[in-house]
Amino acid sequence: MVSLFFRNLIFTILQPGIVAGIVPWLLLKDQEYELDGLWTIWQYSGLIIFLTGLVIMLLCIARFAFEGRGTLSPLDPTQKLVIAGLYKYSRNPMYVGVMLVLIGEILFFQSFPLLLYSVIIFCSFHVFIVFREEPRLLRDFGEEYKLYTKSVRRWM
Repeated sequence: MVSLFFRNLIFTILQPGIVAGIVPWLLLKDQEYELDGLWTIWQYSGLIIFLTGLVIMLLCIARFAFEGRGTLSPLDPTQKLVIAGLYKYSRNPMYVGVMLVLIGEILFFQSFPLLLYSVIIFCSFHVFIVFREEPRLLRDFGEEYKLYTKSVRRWM
C-alpha cells in the first residue's frame, strides 16, 4: 500500500501537477497581478471553481488507489474498473476536475493565454480519451466497460 501511495503521489505531481500547476504558472509568471487589495467576483468565483476541481481530482485519485488498485497514469493503470463515486456520473471525472482547476485559474487571473492553453488541453484530453484510453479500457475490461459506457456519459 505504501508503494501505491508513492506511485500515486509521483503521477499526481507529474501529470495534473504539470498540466494544471506548472504550465499555468509559466504562462502567468511574467504578468503583473494585484492580489493584495479587495478581490473581485472573478477571484472568488475562480477560487471556488479551482477548489472544486482540486477536490474532484483528489477524490478520483484516492478511488483509483483504493478501489482500482492503481494510479491515474496510463503507465500504471488501475487493475479494476472504477465505476463508483463520481464515476457513476461521468466516465472521466478526473479530467473534469483538472479542467475545473484550469477554469478557476482562468477566472482568478483573467488570463487569455491560460484560456487558449485550456482549450488546447481539453481538446487533447478528448482526443486521448477517445483514441487511446477508451480502446485500452475496452481491451482490459471488456464487457464490463462496454456496459459502463452505455450507462454513463463520457463527460457530464
